[in-house]
Amino acid sequence: MSQASTPAERAPEYDEFAFLETYARHEGLPWNGRPTVRRESAQAGDIKLSGLVWGSGSPELIFLHGGGQNAHTWDSVAMALDRPLIAIDLPGHGHSDWRQDRDYHPARSAATVGEWLTQLPPQPRVLVGMSMGGLTSIVLAASGVTELTHLVIVDITPGVARRDRAPEQRPEGVVRLIQGQRTFDTFDEMLQATAALAPNRPVDSLRPGVLHNSRQLADGRWSWRYDQAGMAGPRPPREGVSEESPMEQLWEDLSRIPVPVMLVRGGNSKVVSDEDQAEFERRKPGTRMETVPGAGHSVQSDRATRLAELITDFTGSAG
Repeated sequence: MSQASTPAERAPEYDEFAFLETYARHEGLPWNGRPTVRRESAQAGDIKLSGLVWGSGSPELIFLHGGGQNAHTWDSVAMALDRPLIAIDLPGHGHSDWRQDRDYHPARSAATVGEWLTQLPPQPRVLVGMSMGGLTSIVLAASGVTELTHLVIVDITPGVARRDRAPEQRPEGVVRLIQGQRTFDTFDEMLQATAALAPNRPVDSLRPGVLHNSRQLADGRWSWRYDQAGMAGPRPPREGVSEESPMEQLWEDLSRIPVPVMLVRGGNSKVVSDEDQAEFERRKPGTRMETVPGAGHSVQSDRATRLAELITDFTGSAG
C-alpha cells in the first residue's frame, strides 16, 4: 500500500529540516548554516523507500531507526559525525510506503533495505541500527548483500523477543505508543499523549519529533505517520523458523556476521539485560560493549554527541 493511498500529507509549509539549528545548539555543535541534506527515494521491490542523504559524497554510513520512529531520529548524530551518510525510513515508517501485507519483520525489512543499498555507488560502509532497526541490521549484515566494514547495534539484541522477559526489560514507551490511540482531534492532543510516556522530557522538546512522525488527515484529525496497525499486529515468522521463536534465527545471523560489531546500551535502559549481553558476546566473540550513562533506549536522542563519538572511535576512517 503506497503512501498515496494512506491519509493525506501534511500542509506544504512544513519544513522537515527547520529544527536542525535547534538540535545543533542543544548538542553544542557549531552552526554554519543548514548542512547539506536532502530527501531521496528509491523503488525497492514492490514498495518505495525514502530516506535522508547527508553530505555530497557516497554514503559512508547507513542508519536504521527503531519501531515507530523515522530517519529524523538520527539528525543530531548526523550533524555530529559530519560524514556522508544515509538514514533510511524503514518500510511502514516515515515517508516510506506501507506494506500491503503489513509484514515488518526484520528479515523482510532487511531484504527491502538491501535492494536500495545495492543501487548506491559501491563503497565499504558502516551500518548502524537502533532497536527494530538494530535487529534489521543484524539480518542485513549477515546477508552480505552490501559490503560493510563495521556494525553498530544500539540498545537491542534478539533476546528482546523472549516470552519470559520482565516488563521493565521491554521498550514500554514505544510499545504503548504503537498499541495506543491511533487518531487525535488536534496536534496538541497527540503531543500530550507522547509526553505522558516521556515524563522526564519537557513537552516542547518532544514537539519536533512528533511533527516528523505525524500527519494530518483529510478530516482535520491527526494520526501517526507509521503503520500503527501493522506494527501492533503479530509478525510472520521467517521461513524455516518456529512460530514460537521467530527471533532465534537472529542469534544465528549474528554469529555469521564477518565484520567487527559494537553493542551500545543506554545506561538508563533495561531493554538489554546482562544475560542478553552475555549471549551476544557468546554469539559474536570480540564484540565491543559500551554503555552510555544518562541515555535511555533511544541513545541517539538522549546522548547524540556521545554516540557519534563512539561510532567514530569504533570505525576510525572506515568508509
